[in-house]
Amino acid sequence: MTRGLSRAGAGPGHHGGPAIVLVAGASGLVGAAAVESFAMAGWDVVALSRRRPETVRDVPFRHLAVDLRDAAATAEAVRDVAASHLVFTALFEKPGLVRGWGDDDQMQTNSMMFRHLLDPLVRTLEHVTLLQGTKAYGAHLHPIPVPARERQPRDPHPDFYWLQEDHLRESAAAHGFGWTILRPQVVVGPTHGVAMNLPPVIGVYAALCRELGLPFGFPGGAPYATEAVDVRLVADAALWAAGARSARDEIFNLTNGEAFGWRDLWPALADELGVEAGPDTPVRLGEFLPAQAAVWDAVVRREGLRPVPLDALLGESHFYADFCFAHGAAGAPPPVFVSTVKIRQAGFGDSYDTELSFRHWLRVLTERRVLPG
Repeated sequence: MTRGLSRAGAGPGHHGGPAIVLVAGASGLVGAAAVESFAMAGWDVVALSRRRPETVRDVPFRHLAVDLRDAAATAEAVRDVAASHLVFTALFEKPGLVRGWGDDDQMQTNSMMFRHLLDPLVRTLEHVTLLQGTKAYGAHLHPIPVPARERQPRDPHPDFYWLQEDHLRESAAAHGFGWTILRPQVVVGPTHGVAMNLPPVIGVYAALCRELGLPFGFPGGAPYATEAVDVRLVADAALWAAGARSARDEIFNLTNGEAFGWRDLWPALADELGVEAGPDTPVRLGEFLPAQAAVWDAVVRREGLRPVPLDALLGESHFYADFCFAHGAAGAPPPVFVSTVKIRQAGFGDSYDTELSFRHWLRVLTERRVLPG
């Protein structure tokens, strides 16, 4: 896989200091992977998040515990951090997830968090990487062009993406640092308790089906093809973007490089989790899973799992699962395929097998004793 530039390869920042990357939202899905990817490449890593990140490999990093909604606390926390690079993965979502995507409060909070961190850092920054996603194309609201390309005009819907992006562009122009925006689709990794990650949800659902004697059938709606991206690929793309001139001031879509269907993937998930794949069984996971908290607690005690309550394990990802699986949809959702030609032509060509990606992270969650074996 492309590992990007090492700290030595990245060289000093444009203010003459050492190359130090600050990863914001470091305990989240992409954040924890970015901490690991940069640290493995030899960078000095500062991880900023309310909780200490859990990485797959034991890597060195400095952790700053701070809530980005607190402007004064954020400024104080980074006062002595001469970061040359910022990877911003922090995210605020409201309970229920999807229904909050159009709320002004959600948008303003995400915009505020970004400003609270970016503004105190501009004196030393050389490069900023910011995350968006396919909501940039309005995929959650209406059909989008196939494939969606980065050069298409901005979709005219309210979104915190635009608030953050506009501030990033203005700040970069004023202070002379570069930036890259990554637009991954359906990120897959090991982090539990976050807003949008499917392996923990699928693993919990399989365990509960086994415990309750229910079939482990696909719980969603009509069949459709989609795309996903392994979190390792997202992290490595951020590492690449930190030093690649071809990535400066550019926006890139990012996927594993292949399409897949949930029903076609389901037997492999069942095999990995040691359950029998059953017939389609429409279930609204956003309602079903929380109702099984006591059952999950019993599984945790019997199997000696981490004592993580079900709500803390799921985060908002069970609502995300219903959205991704098209539960309750009258028909197949409009196709959401994004072109990744641009990032490949710019020099980043990594890819992952989506089935193996899901299998890998389910195995990691089992090894972490988050899911039963």
